[in-house]
Amino acid sequence: MRKKNIAIITGASSGFGKEFVRLLAKERTIDEIWAVARDEKKLQRLSAEFKKKLKTFSVDLSVKQELESFAEEIKKVSVTVRFLINNAGYGKFGSYKNLTIHESVNMIDLNVSAVVQMGLICIPYMRKGSHIINIASQASFQPLPYLNIYSATKAFVRNYSRALHVELKEKGISVTAVCPGWMRTAFFDRAEIGAAKSVKKFVCITTPDRVAAKALADAKRGKDISVYGFYVRCAHVVAKLLPQKVMMRLWLRQQSMK
Repeated sequence: MRKKNIAIITGASSGFGKEFVRLLAKERTIDEIWAVARDEKKLQRLSAEFKKKLKTFSVDLSVKQELESFAEEIKKVSVTVRFLINNAGYGKFGSYKNLTIHESVNMIDLNVSAVVQMGLICIPYMRKGSHIINIASQASFQPLPYLNIYSATKAFVRNYSRALHVELKEKGISVTAVCPGWMRTAFFDRAEIGAAKSVKKFVCITTPDRVAAKALADAKRGKDISVYGFYVRCAHVVAKLLPQKVMMRLWLRQQSMK
């Protein structure tokens, strides 16, 4: 009996994650999409939209036990994971003192630990031609004051993904770090906390459908990093050339912060 080809997408219920659902629903090689998110109501709406090709899982990826329960679900069926898209994550605009310890650590658990654990859960079910797409950020290019934990977690995702890409090459599995700039998604709803010093300017903001399409195309080409848009590509190059202290000063000036 042929194994079912599946795609697993975290943070799938809206925004960037939903765009990947939309794209992969058109892939003839994908038999089923496993959509993972916390919000059960949003998952139900997503399921109604994509119907039979979608299977939903309400999981808080920052909770180790819930991740372990999800891993058991994969063991129950005969599948090949063709795509794993680690999209779930969030950031907060403001100073370290505006966040509780729980919020700070939870951000690390979701943005970093869950990405690693989901990868390690899924790799044994992957075969030659499978892809891991980890969502990093333009924020991974440099340290960002007043977005410090988020930018640090995304730097981890970028470096981890590119190194893992080399390690998995012999298995024919690609790993792509996607580094988008600002996108029109619900990210801002959670990020804005009313802090006195906060991110206010969102240069060259774009829509998630464009970024997702390029990310998927780059993954299929076996690229280890995907950068969408002229502005973000320039930021990537400049971050390699200038000292990080200079980059942080430019960031603060752009955001009108001292």
